[in-house]
Amino acid sequence: MVNHRMMQPNHLWRCSFASITATCHSLCDAPPSRVASSFDMSHEEDALKLDANDIAASICSSHWSSVDPLLTRLSHPLLSTVLLRLRHSADHIIDLLDRLGHDRLDIQSLSTAATILSSLRQPNSALHLLKQAISSGQIDLPEHIFNALVASHQQLECSNYPIVLDLLLKAYVDSGILNKALEVFYLMKGANFIPKIESCNALLNAFLKSNQRGKVWILYAEMYRMRIPSTVVTFNIMINVLCREGKLKKAIAFIHHMESSGIRPTVITYNTIVHGHCSSGKVQSGIEMLDVMREKGIEPDSYTYGTLISGLCKEGRLQDASLMFIEMTERGLVPTAITYNALIDGYCNKGNLNDAFRYKDEMVEKGISPTVSTYNMLVHALFMEGRNKEANALVKEMEHKGIVPDAITFNILINGHCKEGNISKAFQVFEEMTRKGLRPTKVTYTSLIYGLCKKNQLTEANSLFQEVVNKGLFPDLVMYNALIDGHCGCGKIERALEILKEMERKKVSPDEVTYNSLMRGLCLLGRVEEASKLIDEMTKRGIIPDLVSYNTLISGYSRRGDVKDALNIRDEMLSRGFNPTLLTYNALIQGLCKNGEGDHAEELLKEMVSKGITPDDSTYIALIEGLSNGENLKG
Repeated sequence: MVNHRMMQPNHLWRCSFASITATCHSLCDAPPSRVASSFDMSHEEDALKLDANDIAASICSSHWSSVDPLLTRLSHPLLSTVLLRLRHSADHIIDLLDRLGHDRLDIQSLSTAATILSSLRQPNSALHLLKQAISSGQIDLPEHIFNALVASHQQLECSNYPIVLDLLLKAYVDSGILNKALEVFYLMKGANFIPKIESCNALLNAFLKSNQRGKVWILYAEMYRMRIPSTVVTFNIMINVLCREGKLKKAIAFIHHMESSGIRPTVITYNTIVHGHCSSGKVQSGIEMLDVMREKGIEPDSYTYGTLISGLCKEGRLQDASLMFIEMTERGLVPTAITYNALIDGYCNKGNLNDAFRYKDEMVEKGISPTVSTYNMLVHALFMEGRNKEANALVKEMEHKGIVPDAITFNILINGHCKEGNISKAFQVFEEMTRKGLRPTKVTYTSLIYGLCKKNQLTEANSLFQEVVNKGLFPDLVMYNALIDGHCGCGKIERALEILKEMERKKVSPDEVTYNSLMRGLCLLGRVEEASKLIDEMTKRGIIPDLVSYNTLISGYSRRGDVKDALNIRDEMLSRGFNPTLLTYNALIQGLCKNGEGDHAEELLKEMVSKGITPDDSTYIALIEGLSNGENLKG
């Protein structure tokens, strides 16, 4: 006979929790045979005609063959009642939910399950449940689930703090929906629930990582007004915010505020300060923090030294970086691959590949595996020095060691082959890159466009440029400059000027490199006056002509034999604070010799030597030819 209670689900919600507990325990202890007998009825009967006690008892006895056929019809309020019957067994609730499917939970059942699991000290299970509901779109508004969770907590008559509300906040943080996490914070505040500091710290840190520093300060101010006591983690986050904002003095002052609050700074606190100084180019101030740390009894760690070494390398202070590295190892600290990479990158940038490879060998000897970044830096440096065979051998070594090349590796290879003029090899690497599922970037296409232009394959370069646009990539200044320079070098100055107008229509502003290429193109065609006018156009646009700009014009006038105009440009260059270079003197000497002014050319030779500029073979060849043409050659 069917119990009349099962026809009145509301009555079940009003049952005393003591009786529910007693029923659950008695049913879980009942023999499986007795429980199973309750299910001798047809599975086609309405699920609501089944007693929640019987379902709970079957679950407790793991008699799933009786429960599984009912799962498709199990819903609120019966489901919530079953969950209440199982409130003392987290494992049984989890088993039920796994079989039922989390997507079958309505907001009431979800709230009941999450609240029970959190009260049973199963926060991870409750958090997982809430995160799944968020990701699947089961929860529309934070307010709805918040109210449901509060109601579930009250229904369970729990006297302790509703930790499930903090888990909801954390679920939104972990899901990356920070605005809704902040909404939960305010809902808790409005309901007079004080969020746990751990939840607040998680949201503060998430705002910091997403570069929403304004919201970090808003939340921190609310925490202060709610008298939520800060921890060392809170202070470290706020110090990090100040460092990222470049407010280093305030960051240091915040440490004093931290100490006055009775919280002792940690090595992480000072590492944040050190990193802030190094990121702002104030490495020396970062180094001074080492003494401050030790005075406070805080020993610098590998991260502290690694940050300082990286900062020194970026400033080009490689000797100081190496000494810092020695000090680090002498103190028994183990360098990481990141530390070695900083040193390798520093020496590669200085062109000192011997020391760069020495550090790479040392890290291998110490059992620290080189990373893809290690190989990328070395391969790039080898290509820059024209040591292409060694660069390719290093790539093979990298693959042999199981290190998978990334997009940067392929970009380096493509750029290297383009610079040496091996465009076919560059496209082979490009095809391999796409076969491996790596998406080409603007850098990839810019290198290929540069390589095609260098081989005078302008039609192909223009087609590739159009392909970039068709793919939805927006060409940047560097790509436009490569295309303009290629056309200028091939005498296609009109097309180059059209590209200039096109880039301006696309809101890409030209720079001095753009104008230098255009001036070179005009000068190669003998249109030096037009090139000279570009200097004025640059100035009007706020673009400052550089040494290359003036040398280009001097070379253009000299090549045409207009030495007077070339010397005038030289004088203007000097008035702008630029010193003549070897290219400047060579161009002027060639122009003077072309006009038969060998004596004047010899004077310039003496002047350049007196300024510490060493003549090269082009200087002497121009001088000899000029003197020979003027029949002024002296023995």
